Amino acid sequence: MARSIYVASPEGETGKSTVALGLVDLLTRTVQRVGVFRPVARSTQTRDFVLDLLLAHDGVDLTYDECVGVTYEQVHADPEAALSQIVTRYHEVERRCDAVVVVGTDYTDVAGPTELAFNARVAANIGAPVVLVVSGNNRAAGAIHQIADVAVAELQANHAHVAALVANRCAPDLLDEVRTALAAGSGKPAWALPESPLLNAPTVRQLMEAVDGELVSGDEQLLVREALDMLVGAMSVEHLLGRLTNGAVVMTPGDRADVLLGLLLAHQSETFPSLAGIILNGGFRPDPTISRLIEGLGSRLPIIATELGTFRTSSRVAATKGRLSSESQRKVDTALSLFEWHVDGPALLGALDVDRPSVVTPLMFEYELLDRARSDRRHIVLPEGGDDRILRAASTLLQRGVADLTILGDEPAIRARATELGLTLDGAAVVSPHDERYVSRFAEEYARLRAHKGMTVERAREIVPSVSYFGTMMVHLGLADGMVSGAAHTTAHTIKPSFEIIKTQPGVGSVSSCFLMCLEDRVLVYADCAVIPDPTAEQLADIAISSAATAQQFGIEPRIAMLSYSTGESGTGADVDKVRRATALVRERRPDLSVEGPIQYDAAVDASVAASKLPDSAVAGRATVFVFPDLNTGNNTYKAVQRSAGAVAVGPVLQGLNKPVNDLSRGALVQDIVNTVAITAVQAQAQAGDPAAPPATTAPTEGAAR
Repeated sequence: MARSIYVASPEGETGKSTVALGLVDLLTRTVQRVGVFRPVARSTQTRDFVLDLLLAHDGVDLTYDECVGVTYEQVHADPEAALSQIVTRYHEVERRCDAVVVVGTDYTDVAGPTELAFNARVAANIGAPVVLVVSGNNRAAGAIHQIADVAVAELQANHAHVAALVANRCAPDLLDEVRTALAAGSGKPAWALPESPLLNAPTVRQLMEAVDGELVSGDEQLLVREALDMLVGAMSVEHLLGRLTNGAVVMTPGDRADVLLGLLLAHQSETFPSLAGIILNGGFRPDPTISRLIEGLGSRLPIIATELGTFRTSSRVAATKGRLSSESQRKVDTALSLFEWHVDGPALLGALDVDRPSVVTPLMFEYELLDRARSDRRHIVLPEGGDDRILRAASTLLQRGVADLTILGDEPAIRARATELGLTLDGAAVVSPHDERYVSRFAEEYARLRAHKGMTVERAREIVPSVSYFGTMMVHLGLADGMVSGAAHTTAHTIKPSFEIIKTQPGVGSVSSCFLMCLEDRVLVYADCAVIPDPTAEQLADIAISSAATAQQFGIEPRIAMLSYSTGESGTGADVDKVRRATALVRERRPDLSVEGPIQYDAAVDASVAASKLPDSAVAGRATVFVFPDLNTGNNTYKAVQRSAGAVAVGPVLQGLNKPVNDLSRGALVQDIVNTVAITAVQAQAQAGDPAAPPATTAPTEGAAR
């Protein structure tokens, strides 16, 4: 039976969607199947954005209609019938899940004193403990405590069990006082989250829709940026420019070409704030000559035109409320970061009595990987600062506290683009690969390392500004702990410098790769699927030993299967003999490792097959590390499993290097980049001899198929 959590509040605008999202995120790292349920939907005409937000999370696999109980209209018409239908529809979701996050009503209807009572009755009837969310917006700690006490009493009077309390949107300097007061007054676990203006900021697209406007110039993709301030620009340009703030949307009459051009120039200037958009009101459009001038400026800033006058435009803009939605990755990252930093996840799960299953799902692997990276932050260099995916991933990594970052590229251009995209890169260093302070040092070191190949300092100065060489030199000289590249460059461009500069670990003769294959209930290691085309027996032994070390780094007990088309002593031939020799070498070099070979794949994974073919093997039927005899077999097998079995393939993870460098697919998604950086950070922790960090049990997203 699923365990459920009911997120309820005694009023609107508490920001409980932040808490609900945090709970969904927390549960997906803890149980296998997470569901969401909305007892009362906001409207039958438009989709519920809170439900859409939660359904967009990777760990939830339900349809919108399955997750809705009833409408407000049904509650008004017959509360008892509505309650009965809610319970029935909830149990349909519960049967398919290990845990369900139930999100109570939002007070968007005609609110009354009975709304919290109705939420309490729903929670009691489905047997879900309540996480009560109260608003701390513009309230002192005592007032927050009072509201919580009244709400808890109402919930308990209607037989609901309150498991924990969260005060959201509090003043940052009151967090400790609020948390202490709530815990002491209720006797329940309690936490406090600070106000985040970003989460309440509408996007430029929302403002455009609110004023019935249309985009007349600029980049449509930038409509997702949050509007952090709204200004009416009817004054003279020189007075308006002094009032601009970062992320502001300026409303100005459409016939004020002087103001429009002044705003565009200020937006492009490094000495003025970056705007989120401009709204031209009054039904005027820029004159064709002015439009041609704007086009020549090459500005991507959204310019919106509306038929409304100044008063109606500003009124509608002021009335537009921001919301946490899956369309804004920055908001999602901010909400999750607030929840992670201010709520004790294990304590909350303990209060809700949620047990951890024995299986390891891909999402559990992914989130524990991020936790592992966070436990001892490492410094990773990202050479491809001109790629928007890298900037988006960097923003997520910084907000989630996964790693410290250096991004290579032109700093003004990178920071300007990040601001345009509404990203936060304040915590990252941006370094030009042409910075003479580094180029001279790197060239001398590279010439020293490659002197046996005739390398000179002059020639080295031409080579090291290449971003892959520059980033690799940073890792080599200890200016970074690892590097992740390849989103915009080939594999060879990314890893060739590491072969020349970083070289292999002692006792390892070959650099190889592996994929972490995240199946529905476990994580396996496949190697080598990306680097060595036709390995010798010695190279296969290297691959096996390196892959076992990689498995251990990520909390996977290494049981190595040396794969072939024959099992045990049943087959002969050069290919089988190569695997047999490699297995012997592994046993000779690392007698502490569990290894079996040659062995067929079915005997390695299926206990019943193993019982008949290798009944006395400690590996057969339960292998976790699979070493393929050649690249052709390994690459095709991982792709077949990935596509046919729905596995998540993370990698390739390079192994055997003295310091971690990892390659991305040129089709990598933002989450792929985030996960690869986390993997690189964990590798750096292990190579630094960090015994304190707990093992990860992981599953990042689909990786770099070559």
